Amino acid sequence: MSTFKAPKGTYDLIPPDSAQYLAVREAIAAPLRNSGYGYIETPGFENVELFARGVGESTDIVTKEMYAFETKGGDKLALRPEGTASVLRATLEANLHKAGNLPVKLWYSGSYYRYERPQKGRYRHFSQVGAEAIGAEDPALDAELIILADQAYRSLGLKNFRILLNSLGDRECRPVYRAALQDFLRGLDLDEDTRRRVEINPLRVLDDKRESVQKQLAGAPLLRDYLCDACKAYHEEVRELIGAAGVSFEDDPKLVRGLDYYTRTTFEFVHDGLGSQSAVGGGGRYDGLSEMIGGPALPSVGWALGVDRTVLALKAEGVELELPAVTSVFAVPLGEEARRALFATITELRKAGVAADFSYGHKGLKAAMKAANRSGARYALVAGERDLAEGVVQLKDMESGEQVAVGLDRVVAELTSRLG
Repeated sequence: MSTFKAPKGTYDLIPPDSAQYLAVREAIAAPLRNSGYGYIETPGFENVELFARGVGESTDIVTKEMYAFETKGGDKLALRPEGTASVLRATLEANLHKAGNLPVKLWYSGSYYRYERPQKGRYRHFSQVGAEAIGAEDPALDAELIILADQAYRSLGLKNFRILLNSLGDRECRPVYRAALQDFLRGLDLDEDTRRRVEINPLRVLDDKRESVQKQLAGAPLLRDYLCDACKAYHEEVRELIGAAGVSFEDDPKLVRGLDYYTRTTFEFVHDGLGSQSAVGGGGRYDGLSEMIGGPALPSVGWALGVDRTVLALKAEGVELELPAVTSVFAVPLGEEARRALFATITELRKAGVAADFSYGHKGLKAAMKAANRSGARYALVAGERDLAEGVVQLKDMESGEQVAVGLDRVVAELTSRLG
């Protein structure tokens, strides 16, 4: 046993399970790459103020869950708890918004960190794929992102997920609703921390998962009843565009996201097979975030989908992904001359795009064939001194057991033909 273990609330991705995570990431990214989104990668840590301003000082993420630390040089940094603030910071720093082609469309994939009580579907280190469209206010952009996420999930074979949709209003209508909600919340029996939240960001109270709080929220005023005409029209167009694309959704007037920066369109992807941690992803419009972190007005929209929870959703539905073979051909050399010849053949197969492996460590025939079986290879290449003297290798079909001699100079062509 090793002296060290992975930190509490984290996990290692190891074969063969890691192949499923890679396939999920690829499936989520594929429709984004098809729709003009370019890849961006940001550091794993940022200035702590970026998240305090952007995510919100009153959020649980900033007050309780963020891994913050001070460097030897006195810089106050934090491991990134989410991706949007970092992507927007990078966009502003590189002046991508000044290139004259708005919106700036970006996608990303990486690890994020929050100090939470570990449980199934909720880890202190987790993986997300996200997308941001920065610098344009257009209902079609909101609809595009929701449609692309739906497309990604369906390409994986997921069926039992739901899309919840709401509007959080804008600077014109939200303050009126905020005041009405505060009046209502002040009359409830709430603990001191929640009462403090009522004064700072009352919408966050609606997102409280405790049953004792949710029971009291039954008669809370709904934001949809306070939307201005512009927000109503905007939200209705988003709904129409999504519906016209054949994407099913549910209007959820109580839906709020846990981050302060959201405005207007907000949405969540939930899967009922995951228990309490039912959200597999979500996002929305954040028209004021750029100004919050010192940039110009850049209306934007985006989402992040959890890779970990998507994998759990696949398991809940019993979906088996079609994963590419790790190894298609396994070479078994018998003797030093065969070792050199088959190693050269394996190298050529790999150049031709064939997944191929080799019996390393000078194993005997029996041990090497066991390794070939364990690899899952469809074919084994076996050669000894007599085979090489005749200019052939033995090609064995690991499924049927059939074995034929193939000229050494024709092995690559034969295998690429058989494997298609």
